[in-house]
Amino acid sequence: MEEQHCTAHLADVALPVPLAKAFTYLVPESLANAVGPGCRVLCTLGARRTVGLVISVREGEPPHGAKPLLEVMAGIALPADLVSFLARLASYYLAPIGEVVRLALPPTDRDAERAVSTPTLFPIAKGIAPRKIQWVLATAAIESQIQGQAKAASLLATVRAHGEMPISKLEAQFGGARATIKRLVSQGLLELFEKEAPRDPFFADPIAKDCPPEPTKAQREAIAVLESALASTKPSTFLLHGVTGSGKTEVYLRAIACAKELRRGTIMLVPEIALTPQLVGRFRARFGDDVAVLHSALTPRERFDMWRKLASGEVNVAIGARSALFAPVANLGLVLVDEEHDPSFKQEEGVRYHARDMSILRAHMQGGICVLGSATPSLEAEQLARLGKAHKLSLPNRAREQPMPSVEIIDLRSMGSGPTGNPKLSLPLHRAIEESLSKQEQIILFLNRRGFAPSIRCESCGKLASCPQCSVALTFHKSRGGTMQCHWCDYAAKVIAQCPTCLSNRIALEGLGTEKLEETLSLAFPKARVARLDRDVASGKNIEKVLARVRAREVDILVGTQMVAKGHDLPHVTLVGVINADAALSIPDFRASERAFQLLVQVAGRAGRGEAKGRVLVQTYNPEHHAIAFAVHHDTSGFLERELKDRRELSYPPFSRMALVRVDSLDEAAAKNAAAELAKVARAVACKEGHGALDVRGPAVAPIAKVRNRFRFRVMLKAISRERLRQGALAMHATLGQLPRTVRVTIDVDPVSLL
Repeated sequence: MEEQHCTAHLADVALPVPLAKAFTYLVPESLANAVGPGCRVLCTLGARRTVGLVISVREGEPPHGAKPLLEVMAGIALPADLVSFLARLASYYLAPIGEVVRLALPPTDRDAERAVSTPTLFPIAKGIAPRKIQWVLATAAIESQIQGQAKAASLLATVRAHGEMPISKLEAQFGGARATIKRLVSQGLLELFEKEAPRDPFFADPIAKDCPPEPTKAQREAIAVLESALASTKPSTFLLHGVTGSGKTEVYLRAIACAKELRRGTIMLVPEIALTPQLVGRFRARFGDDVAVLHSALTPRERFDMWRKLASGEVNVAIGARSALFAPVANLGLVLVDEEHDPSFKQEEGVRYHARDMSILRAHMQGGICVLGSATPSLEAEQLARLGKAHKLSLPNRAREQPMPSVEIIDLRSMGSGPTGNPKLSLPLHRAIEESLSKQEQIILFLNRRGFAPSIRCESCGKLASCPQCSVALTFHKSRGGTMQCHWCDYAAKVIAQCPTCLSNRIALEGLGTEKLEETLSLAFPKARVARLDRDVASGKNIEKVLARVRAREVDILVGTQMVAKGHDLPHVTLVGVINADAALSIPDFRASERAFQLLVQVAGRAGRGEAKGRVLVQTYNPEHHAIAFAVHHDTSGFLERELKDRRELSYPPFSRMALVRVDSLDEAAAKNAAAELAKVARAVACKEGHGALDVRGPAVAPIAKVRNRFRFRVMLKAISRERLRQGALAMHATLGQLPRTVRVTIDVDPVSLL
């Protein structure tokens, strides 16, 4: 007699555990109508109860020992289309589905996972009662009665320009404004009212509505193409290649306006939201407060409120860094990735997704369009365009018809130092700074090394001061009480007075960091106001404070790391000096040339964005390097052609796919053996017939051999075929459970950093 297989109503559920696959549960008849993709359910996992999220529902034969769902939780659910996207992302990056789902859940739902004793409750972050502040609103009354009162007339004009303003803002601008406001209110020219004080720093100040500028010919052509694509509802990808200052933001704004007219939502990703307050200001000026800005300064309650507004369609534009990709924007039709080349779009911990690549996927799954914008496109985006998988739109000139800045090379091999005596402040650069200061113009000096001195060395035996926990040199920070610090694990100690190896007291500080450069400039130009923008002095709100001082012309010279290169529009900056163009080229990574070129072009693009012509001085010991030579001429097309040729010859991305397997342990032998076992498994796959060759390299010691006392090894997989690479990665992934628990392994699909 044939065995009969019974079918049942099943749900695949993502649970908050580090396992790749979802768990299958039985759906009781009583819950059948309530269970669907995206809903949150109470489940049994072993002997405990936990909250999970339904990925899919289906009919099928229940697995042995399948347990029933206990309850469907009231409250928030993820949209079904977002759940499908999360499942695709988890599969591609071999990431635990539960961890991927957490990326899309609002903070309060994450708390609910730990509150399963009362599973139907969604705890909300508690806070004090909203603070109320006084605002004034201009009325339609006739202004004749204030003629001859200059202060009152000026204050009233300011309010009319903004529509409404907080009294505190007017007090700061006019001083002693309350009496004037009281008089204008009594005359019926202003109306006084109260409203809740904005908690979000991006919405603290009112923004006047802007008057959209007349697009250039190139902008009009790009806008027309994007509007047509949005109207067609056919999935498509665009690469918007525009030189620095070409007006890419205006193209974004017009595309969003079109999406709004079509009742479709937008997600815009930026490399770092804290560095783009001007961008948010432009969006608010165009669309009012119908914009959700997602950033780390929001409280859990504020994030929850923003999540709810987006999910309901109350707000349909979300702006943020890479995690904004998971915003529940209703009826998503447009995904914009500004500065798509920026490596910060790759998540380097936890779920190692690339927001640029996943933006394309999410837009396509929604029947929308994805726009990748950059002045220095990544080789991956450029290759997509060359293969016809993305349509390239060009903005070849600056929007306000300013010329591109002139760029000059300073060969440090033959050029001596200036009056400071520091070889990294050459005489031509010193004279250029003097000239710009005499004209009351602003200057940016770019040095991608923070701290006072990048290394501390004994001049007797040559030994470097190194981190006891990591295989890296310690950096000297003068402003932190004269400490040596590791930038990998944050280990810190007082600077040594005597070499522990040879007992010599000939301890020298080597190299130049932003902190020392700031001090050197302050001494060389005592009348100049010098500021610094790097991770040591600027984070969160402090970043905007530094940039606000620059825009207010309270800073003459801004010294900074790559933070100064990220899209700032500072119209009074006419001189940009690159202190050491070779620093990025020394990184042991096949992408080093690409990153060096991008940094040079981006930082050079900060010069000459106003009325005065810009000038860029690039100091280098290697002026013949193609990345520097092409950057000097703003020749992005030439660089892309040369670099793609080199990558093709070596079969590196974008002409192949890569996966980097990182292995680390407190036990060096355990890490080495585990890496060898994983490489063996991958080579076994490589020997089988399949979709092309699979190249397995390693195991090898990682470029930084030890971090936080954990010894590091790596195995590299490379294949032309994405499927072939996946076979090797899956085989290694299946082996992880057999390795010692003291060993930690991460599989990074499409790695951006090889360190």
